[in-house]
Amino acid sequence: MRYHNLEQCINDLEKHGHLVRIKEEVDPHLEMAAIHLKVYAAGGPALLFEKVKGSKYRAVSNLFGTMERSKFIFRDTLEQAQNVIALRNDPIKALKSPFQYIGTGLAARKALPLKKTSGLPEGFREIQISDLPQIKHWKDDGGAFVTLPQVYSEDPEKPGIMNSNLGMYRVQLSGNDYVLNKEVGIHYQIHRGIGVHQDKANKLGQPLKVSCFIGGPPAHTLSAVMPLPEGMSELTFAGLLGGRHFRYSYVDGFCISHDADFVITGEIHPGETKPEGPFGDHLGYYSLVHPFPVMRVHKVYARERAIFPFTVVGRPPQEDTSFGELIHELTGGAIRQEIPGVKEVHAVDAAGVHPLLFAIGSERYTPYEQVKRPAELLTIANRILGTGQLSLAKYLFITAEEKQPLSTHRMEDFLTYILERVDLHRDIHFQTNTTIDTLDYSGTGLNTGSKVIFAAVGDKIRDLCQEVPGVLKELGHAKLIMPGVVALQGSAFTSYEEAPQEINRLCGSIRDKGPLPSCPLIVLCDDSDFMSASTANFLWATFTRSNPSHDIHGVNSYYEHKHWGCDNVLIDARTKPHQAPPLLPDAEVESAIRHLFAPGASLSGISI
Repeated sequence: MRYHNLEQCINDLEKHGHLVRIKEEVDPHLEMAAIHLKVYAAGGPALLFEKVKGSKYRAVSNLFGTMERSKFIFRDTLEQAQNVIALRNDPIKALKSPFQYIGTGLAARKALPLKKTSGLPEGFREIQISDLPQIKHWKDDGGAFVTLPQVYSEDPEKPGIMNSNLGMYRVQLSGNDYVLNKEVGIHYQIHRGIGVHQDKANKLGQPLKVSCFIGGPPAHTLSAVMPLPEGMSELTFAGLLGGRHFRYSYVDGFCISHDADFVITGEIHPGETKPEGPFGDHLGYYSLVHPFPVMRVHKVYARERAIFPFTVVGRPPQEDTSFGELIHELTGGAIRQEIPGVKEVHAVDAAGVHPLLFAIGSERYTPYEQVKRPAELLTIANRILGTGQLSLAKYLFITAEEKQPLSTHRMEDFLTYILERVDLHRDIHFQTNTTIDTLDYSGTGLNTGSKVIFAAVGDKIRDLCQEVPGVLKELGHAKLIMPGVVALQGSAFTSYEEAPQEINRLCGSIRDKGPLPSCPLIVLCDDSDFMSASTANFLWATFTRSNPSHDIHGVNSYYEHKHWGCDNVLIDARTKPHQAPPLLPDAEVESAIRHLFAPGASLSGISI
């Protein structure tokens, strides 16, 4: 199905049982988000809110809530899009299998953006920011946000749609110091294309023109988050995945998408920022208030019968998890083409994506040596940590597939394989005072923290404990998380001035009671029952709450020629005072929406 607009998609989903209409009036202040979270958790349908309190516009969420539904939406174009990406990454495929790819060139040509001569599309009218659904997602959010925007900018030195960037950078519509209807906040993080454009505009001493598209065919939304091969524009990909040209024109010098439901146009002036946030984000915590670019609103447009799409992010998994799965489906082996020797890289969703990477590489440098050690793996690891969004990772666990098949998606098996082989005196490598994800507050400042690589290869060197060793039982409330990994409950973290002495005493107690080779990883935490309750809890709490340079310690740790090693690794994953608070549901809102799930109500049959 090649959708011309969002409403066509909604009608198609409803026809095939993938969407439910909520006819009761719902408050955009926390209630819509709470309903979405419950329906997503239950694996439920897309939701069309027909009566949004305070706005005449409808809203839709959970469009991409399941992989099944995402594939259904793109059922007619998914394979073509995969083929085009494959050819961009490996053009020789077309020579090897010319008939398999015979339609790919035609599909790609049809995907080119199509400029229309008219200005404002027929059926569009001018509105104000305050007319949009003012959706506030979490209790302590700073205001209403757009969570599925397509933020468009052009290269000031090379104007035109083929030198544009389309990215999904959240937009704050209200709250804080923003003047309603005149200003909105644009939150974009490091390694983003719009930043390059703004930097060029600043150097030219001119404002950057920005258009924020909301809605339109689902292909446009997905394109804003796609990591595309070099030289392929997001708007070309939008046409390819949507099976239809991206249609646009210019009004007052701003690009207007003819298929969007809403368009916000405005300018970001050099040096102008305002406090943005807080915002309940995809790591499961609030991102706090920081200065980000403010956009002076020029005009806002809405198409006739416009529908406002939104999603809700929080502790994973959420709807953006499905985005990630669909992106992986589309890009396939792109990473193998970009980084020679890589077989697989998995940004672990349960840990918030950027904090933790699992990777399988190759180890071919010295096949003649009897004792194997990471060599090529370290070259690959540095390439991974220097590639696009992967460069925001904090923890990278990497190994080579040798005598048995491995998958980074079988997470406990993968970690077990590494922990059985990692030489804790040789195979841990730190990078300090570097960049991490903007939304990660475990570091020493905004965008600032450290990284660590655990690289393991070769034969198994230890058997992992299958229960909590007696040494650790004596030290406190200890629970086995998985083979070789134990959660040890500690007192509340106070400060980085006091923590080293406290942990030195703990490591000394472990050392004095004898070696503990079967337990290479100990996690110091606030609640060992929570940490050990599931692999997801372990991955989330450990890797979102620790900064490698500050929070990795070791039993019998030492430095030798600047290299750090130890007998047992201890990660301090206790909550630190400077870290952002976790996202928690609001009890009053939970109670207020319960009637929608009662028998006979719009969402009856969905278990909450």
